[in-house]
Amino acid sequence: MIAYISIGNSDDKLSQKEWSEFVAEVRSQINAWATAIHGAWFSEPGSPWQNACWCVEFTDETYAADAREALTKIREFYRQDSIAWAVAETEFI
Repeated sequence: MIAYISIGNSDDKLSQKEWSEFVAEVRSQINAWATAIHGAWFSEPGSPWQNACWCVEFTDETYAADAREALTKIREFYRQDSIAWAVAETEFI
């Protein structure tokens, strides 16, 4: 399973320090559960929005479920409304 995991702070709920910690904790959980990380993207430094996105692969459904649970706890701790979890369907053309 390939999933894109995205977080943001466009509503400025988090200070810069909290945003940095949020990113670090999400990255740590992704590293702990994903089989592979295919990419990581972050908003431009001068952008008015703070966003991050990772493309990750899970070869075990249990790991994916555990990652979702861990990310939900982190989201709640950092007072965020959501984390986007988009499962990709790959088609080779």
